[in-house]
Amino acid sequence: MLTAIIDYESGNLHSAEKAFQRMAREVDGGEVVVTSDADVVARADRLVLPGDGAFPACAEELRGHRGIYEAMVEAVEQNGRPFLGICVGMQLMATTGHEYRDTPGLGWVQGDVVKITPSDSALKVPHMGWNNLVIDHDHTIFDGITSGDHCYFVHSYHFRVSDPAERLAHVDYGGDVTAVIGRDTMVGMQFHPEKSQDIGLRMIGNFLTWTP
Repeated sequence: MLTAIIDYESGNLHSAEKAFQRMAREVDGGEVVVTSDADVVARADRLVLPGDGAFPACAEELRGHRGIYEAMVEAVEQNGRPFLGICVGMQLMATTGHEYRDTPGLGWVQGDVVKITPSDSALKVPHMGWNNLVIDHDHTIFDGITSGDHCYFVHSYHFRVSDPAERLAHVDYGGDVTAVIGRDTMVGMQFHPEKSQDIGLRMIGNFLTWTP
């Protein structure tokens, strides 16, 4: 069993690599590698797409790594490999991102990535720090997790999902802010699971043993 964390120059992947490797050992989840090799992405059993920074820059970098991009799309769309998007990696699953300019996403989960606009002016943007999950729909990714468990967020834009059934969890930040999305073999987390202590590690372990 091989899990590939895709490196498309979107940020420092060291902490994610260590967290996934730790949980792979704990749940017998096989090998975890960080890779920019399209052949490794093509043969991986599970794919993880991280992302830090602005939506347009990450989308451009991802599509610019054409071998990786095509291998990832084929693995997910045609071969049904389990996929996890993290932070901007989750946002890239959307139809369109509206950060700085309109930018097409992967279109795997219909919806738009828009700026967070809290109803309470005392709440600052970016949404940064710990917040409590509200689970909207049961999913294997939440095994051992309950509403009220908290995760670590750092973001100014959020995913406004078109189909409520595909928003698996949210948090309250002067209004609903999408925290977890998913459909079929795909799931995405707006927060950083590798920075979310035991709760985030538990969800990483759940992904590594998920058999959709």
